Amino acid sequence: MLASQWTLDPAIDFLNHGSFGACPRAVLEQQQRWRAQLEQNPVQFMKRDLETLLDTSREQLAAFLGAEPASLVFVRNTTTGVNAILRSVELKPGDELLLTSHAYNALRNAAEFVAARRGAKVVTAPISLPIESPEQIVESILSHVSRRTRLVLLDHVTCLAGFILPVARLVHELDRRGIDAVIDGAHAPGMVQLNLTSLDAAYYVGNCHKWLCAPKGSAFLYVRRDRQAALRPLVIGSGANDMRTTRSRLHLEFDWTGTDDPTPWLTVPAAINHVGALLPGGWPAVMAHNHALAVEAREVVCRRLGIEPPCREEMMGALAAVLLPNGGHEPQGEPFTHDPLQAVLYDRFKIEVMVVVWPEPRRRLLRLSAHLYNTPAQYARLVDALAESYTF
Repeated sequence: MLASQWTLDPAIDFLNHGSFGACPRAVLEQQQRWRAQLEQNPVQFMKRDLETLLDTSREQLAAFLGAEPASLVFVRNTTTGVNAILRSVELKPGDELLLTSHAYNALRNAAEFVAARRGAKVVTAPISLPIESPEQIVESILSHVSRRTRLVLLDHVTCLAGFILPVARLVHELDRRGIDAVIDGAHAPGMVQLNLTSLDAAYYVGNCHKWLCAPKGSAFLYVRRDRQAALRPLVIGSGANDMRTTRSRLHLEFDWTGTDDPTPWLTVPAAINHVGALLPGGWPAVMAHNHALAVEAREVVCRRLGIEPPCREEMMGALAAVLLPNGGHEPQGEPFTHDPLQAVLYDRFKIEVMVVVWPEPRRRLLRLSAHLYNTPAQYARLVDALAESYTF
């Protein structure tokens, strides 16, 4: 079974890959080999070898993403990448940062923080659930663009509802208006096919530790060439006054922001190669398998509970969300916080799955993840547990 490739506890039905990912055994072993090499001679590794090692890893990741290595740097997570962008972009009083109502909480917090410091404003384009088509998303976002819009921040795959935004069309429409897009692709690498060169967004950030299954602390920031000169890392380190001309200013500053563990970044190629080899068709087959399993999981839940899915299956990847019926008791928590049902499912049934309070309509949103180690039987057990623990 493919589940044997991971170190996950077999006593738990782990249906929440979307939160932090899960790293296969072979990839963790490769990371440990990198760590052992580092500790054999830290000076040799950090001062003499690391730049070349990072370049090699970057080249392999760039090939997977359809990007040029010169436009790619490693960061710890998408939150770090988005913050670096927002801190680097020049904002004037009255400028607007446009987000959607599905924006990831950390992205929204970063936008609010920077806007408050610069006298700018955060504007939200609402996207309702359920949603009928991608055209609704495009219409809502573009209708909230104004002459003051400076940046539009978009989740490629929305964190909670799990639907895919039509980012290629939105980037094109925004570019026609002279507006840069920041794409938060936290869930996209390894879930959907990417070609960042063709997408041509000003900025794209993505996690490698989620659907690519690389170690925690591995993510990337892509910045188009015409936006590279102004981009600075959150931590200004020794690369800021490195006068070498053999490396780009972007790489000099981002590749070294102080002593840290670089092994998650160096292990990204191992994750790409290992997970891509688990099915005969490589990564296209992995993505297709995970999508089909997520669709099946959603269908099992919706059919058993008699509810409608919130979006068409072609709008989703390997995340599937459903709005649970209230059953006479509306959720009482704050929007987007975990509902007590999540703890019940884990404590009583050993099922790890996300349940949050959705604001409008005020319902419990159940988010399902699907990766190679999951099986249809796990989702069937989830439905049994829901029926036993929750009154619909």
